[in-house]
Amino acid sequence: MPTSIPLIPGHYYHIYHRGNNREVIFREDRNYRYFLKRYAKYIEPIAFTYAYCLMPNHFHVAVRIKTAEEQHAWRLAHQTSEVSQTSEVFEALDPSWQFGRLFNSYTRAFNRAYHRSGSLFEGRFRRKEVIALPYLLNLIAYIHQNPIQHGFVETLGDWPWSSWHALQTDAPTLLQRDELRFWTGGFASAEAFAAANPIDIGELIEEDWA
Repeated sequence: MPTSIPLIPGHYYHIYHRGNNREVIFREDRNYRYFLKRYAKYIEPIAFTYAYCLMPNHFHVAVRIKTAEEQHAWRLAHQTSEVSQTSEVFEALDPSWQFGRLFNSYTRAFNRAYHRSGSLFEGRFRRKEVIALPYLLNLIAYIHQNPIQHGFVETLGDWPWSSWHALQTDAPTLLQRDELRFWTGGFASAEAFAAANPIDIGELIEEDWA
């Protein structure tokens, strides 16, 4: 089992996970949608998301872990009017704990829906720190190209369960689209950047992992 590295506030990570024994974790469209709703609930408070791709038996996300100050700002912005912003005692959430809550929540719902029991995911979720912008941009390109790599589709736009679609429009999104566009001059150029500046993605993921 891989050793878990800590998720440090302000740092970027490649987070990825797969089904136990490579079991399918998304059987129907409603599974993908439910996972994304659970992801927003548990991960938006503790991380900024730059890319995601959900595949039948695994998924990838690129994130930056929020600092305590950024977590606090998010919580204040999302409080209901009935809750006093001055009376709450703020305690930062643990990022690894939040990812665990996401996986446990999804597993419980999945098991109920398909009359199964036991673990759905394989051990601890993988995480690798991304320490340079070129690596981050290549990782984002890799994440979006995953359905093509595995032979599910021929073009990026054909796979419905990735952030590629949100990054091509100006529709409301929880993704850090503006930051990506600032870095690349338009997100599509991130794909061109990756093609023109190949980096060994094996440093960011085990090459036989899927």
